[in-house]
Amino acid sequence: MIKVGIVGAGMVAGTHVRALQDLQDIATVVGVHARNTERLTRFCEAHRLQAAVTLDDLFDRGVDALIVLTPPNARREIVARAAEASKHVLLEKPIERNTENATELVELCERAGVTLGVVFQNRFRESSQKLLSFLAEKRFGELASAQALVPWWRPQSYYDEPGRGTYARDGGGVLISQAIHTLDLLQVFTGPVASVQAMAGTTKLHRMEAEDFVAGGVMFASGAIGAVVATTASYPGQAETIVLDYETASVRLQSGVLEINHHDGRTERFGEPSGTGGGADPMAFPHHWHAAALRDFLEAIRDGGQPVVTGREGLKVHRLIDALVTSARLGKRVEIAG
Repeated sequence: MIKVGIVGAGMVAGTHVRALQDLQDIATVVGVHARNTERLTRFCEAHRLQAAVTLDDLFDRGVDALIVLTPPNARREIVARAAEASKHVLLEKPIERNTENATELVELCERAGVTLGVVFQNRFRESSQKLLSFLAEKRFGELASAQALVPWWRPQSYYDEPGRGTYARDGGGVLISQAIHTLDLLQVFTGPVASVQAMAGTTKLHRMEAEDFVAGGVMFASGAIGAVVATTASYPGQAETIVLDYETASVRLQSGVLEINHHDGRTERFGEPSGTGGGADPMAFPHHWHAAALRDFLEAIRDGGQPVVTGREGLKVHRLIDALVTSARLGKRVEIAG
């Protein structure tokens, strides 16, 4: 049985607890640590878990792995101490605030020989897995173009929380905090992005430091062309969509549903619609995808393997996000190093 410690008691912590309740065959939660002691106490009482006042308290309980749910700017010391103590680490997205800082954490864990995983739960949806199996078979031919749309909504009260939507705490706005999941999934299907040209800004609907709207043109390493649009200023918020146009079919992935329109007139549908957290309630989505991501990570620890989303794998979307932000700031096309 793998002993797990949770670090952080914010919005997504409840989702992880529910996911871990589904994984009692492989893991047990030995404690929760958070800097805000009042929030920690309320959270542990609500979920009947043991509070750990310090990180040392978790280590003293023989924890094997930490699930780190803190804001991005609060992670380096936690990851460093876990690596030094030979504890495996699973990070909620993003890894850190930018590619440089994220790479530092990845390399830190690699040097220590501990497993580092990143939570990109949308990869584990039934529809995502089905599409990946079709693409492995090259069922639709070569990719011609791709589109990723994230038309989400967040009220101003969301950004009124201290630090939210700032570069110092979060590393940015809609790209790194919301659209990161869709951008990660996009590259899983398409392969790496070679270059981008983007525009970004903050609309009149929000008072925040970072961007709440980004539009970018994308060139993939495969030669395909595409576009991404991401915002948290589209009321009331809709599910994110990925559209992929191949030689023999057009593929649409939305709300957990995969729709395939073949050029010969056939249509196929897989998966079931579900909430994605795109509206005013960021947590309006099921915990089952997190459970699948956590199981993958825990089984990798148990079996001495690697999770689907390693730290190195997680860096790919960081490089794309940094390129989009840089392109918008400089007003020119930006190449992405492989």
